[in-house]
Amino acid sequence: MTPQPPEEDRVLLPPEVLDVPARQTAIIHLTVPRERIQEVMGPAIGEVMATLAAQGIPPAGPVFSYHLRTDPALFDFEVGVPVERPVLASGRVVPSRLPAARVARAVYQGPYEGLGPAWGELGSWLAAHDHTPATELWESYVRGPESSPDASQWRTELNRPLLSSR
Repeated sequence: MTPQPPEEDRVLLPPEVLDVPARQTAIIHLTVPRERIQEVMGPAIGEVMATLAAQGIPPAGPVFSYHLRTDPALFDFEVGVPVERPVLASGRVVPSRLPAARVARAVYQGPYEGLGPAWGELGSWLAAHDHTPATELWESYVRGPESSPDASQWRTELNRPLLSSR
């Protein structure tokens, strides 16, 4: 079991419901057991960034992970970045899209180990506000270890598409 950060080191800002437009992306699709995510995610991000650099395409937003379904044991997801123009498929890197959607979004501030409880808090908020979430979700890593060694300052956007809301 991964130790959770102390409550004072993590904060979930109040959720909001908003409509987000589709965004073109450059991604690598991965399906791995949950315990391997830390092992595969960093190299995949590096591969996406190297492919973009080789093609002269700058990222148009933060790195994200788009989870196609929620399964406690298996992560079936895409890791990538938004781009302004399509990437040419190269190795495992392919063009894709984040979908247009009505989402519940909350910003989590704290170390990555606290993302599980933050998603739980967002799920409780969805239920309390009569929202029905879709099976997919995504995290955008707005501020992370590349911008501060202080994990309490890291920010991750939690995005949960909605099937219905009141």
